[in-house]
Amino acid sequence: MNKKLFIIIKYFLFIVLILSISGPISSQTKVIIDADTGNEVDDLYALVRGLIDPGWEVLGINATQWQASQWAVPQSMENSYRLNQVILSYLNLSGEMTSNRGAERRLFDWGHKTQTSQASQFIVDESIKSQNDKLNVIAVGALTNVASAVLDRPEITDKIRLYWLGSSYNFEEQYMKNIDFNSVMDIQAVDVILTSDVELHIMPVNVAAAMTFQWDETVKQLEDKNDLLDFLLQRWYNHLDGGREQRVLWDLALIEAFIHPEFAEQVTVKLSKGKGDREVSMYREIDADNMRSDFFETVNAYFTE
Repeated sequence: MNKKLFIIIKYFLFIVLILSISGPISSQTKVIIDADTGNEVDDLYALVRGLIDPGWEVLGINATQWQASQWAVPQSMENSYRLNQVILSYLNLSGEMTSNRGAERRLFDWGHKTQTSQASQFIVDESIKSQNDKLNVIAVGALTNVASAVLDRPEITDKIRLYWLGSSYNFEEQYMKNIDFNSVMDIQAVDVILTSDVELHIMPVNVAAAMTFQWDETVKQLEDKNDLLDFLLQRWYNHLDGGREQRVLWDLALIEAFIHPEFAEQVTVKLSKGKGDREVSMYREIDADNMRSDFFETVNAYFTE
């Protein structure tokens, strides 16, 4: 056999062997989205943007409780789960994408604190599957499901890369506060995550507040183009504070920052001893104009092609 041909065949067989061991190579980013979809308006916009992104492989959507809210419905997690199902149905993903029920309430106050659920077990299972690659979890609500996964299986902490919308941060005086909605819905879960070794990227609410949308512009961009886009407009208009001319789409800011790192600035900050005494990545600034443009351009291209 020709020596050159022998080398080529040997190299080819080596590549085949590697692929058979490691499995298929995917360029898509694997993500779990953990959302309190029933709580507000922004979750739905954020979910749609994430689910249609061609660079993502969304492994599943977890429903998160918001039971401690003063306007919570009796079964807040189930309400979020139902809305997740509605969005998947509009996208023809029902039965194809994993959709999990999460904890019904925040962590227990004492003893065995975890609120084990389908959602927390899904995080555990997928983080173990990820092997050498960290599992990306994007949490835009209370951290109950993520904290329960960590409490149940502490060995997964180095297998998770968590992106969370929550807290506020004063960059000049360098201190964190946790009186925002997502923190208060389960402050014990916040403590579990901050004091863990989970890689943590935080979008503070005082930074996400720049992600404002105007009603008139949103209607102009989305109306009468697709049933799901009309549903997003209905959610804005029919929510308990419907009729607002402007909204902050908090959760969408984190989704856009994850998809487009160039639209946001992250810095490393050292948390105080009471907040974990460790370094985390904190979003300091976002380019809200480019994020809005990207959202409108992406959904219009996807639903009108």
